[in-house]
Amino acid sequence: MRESLKVVLTEKEIPREWYNIQADLPHPMPPPIAKDGKPITPEMLAPVFPMNLIEQEVSTKRWIRIPEPVLEILAIWRPTPLYRARRLEEALKTPAKIFYKNEGFSPPGSHKPNTAVAQAYYNKQFGIKRLTTETGAGQWGSALAMACKLLGLECKVYMVRISFEQKPFRKMMMRAWGAECVPSPSPTTEAGRAVLA
Repeated sequence: MRESLKVVLTEKEIPREWYNIQADLPHPMPPPIAKDGKPITPEMLAPVFPMNLIEQEVSTKRWIRIPEPVLEILAIWRPTPLYRARRLEEALKTPAKIFYKNEGFSPPGSHKPNTAVAQAYYNKQFGIKRLTTETGAGQWGSALAMACKLLGLECKVYMVRISFEQKPFRKMMMRAWGAECVPSPSPTTEAGRAVLA
């Protein structure tokens, strides 16, 4: 009999820390650049992101502890199985072992809640009461709507208009989690009004 094609961890084996690749890069990553050609500073990001997320973004620590409330929410669907792609290995004639994960087990059906939960948590810790975001086909909006619901935050999602019209179930999912979901461009924003004029 062949070796097992999947690895399934228990909830107790969920990692307690995030790995930060910046600690192991041979050279520091180049900083994001502002319109004036100079590196973006943490202070420039502060109007958009809470400082606790900015600190993680620029951190060079190898391991970043995952807060317990985030772990408790992630445990609703994690850990997800790790699958061996043996037939792909054979097709490629490679001695390498290739694995993949199916992140479709989360309530919104994608990998996006893995970061949405953490982002909502850190915003709440910083005193933010409402998150506003954009979404294309609706996966990110659904993930953030779920995260906000579970963490007691308000959520507003601007969804690309064609997806808003063609994917009603994503819109329904966001609204079921309490998010306000509006088509974009929207008359509720200055940019939207300019496009719609």
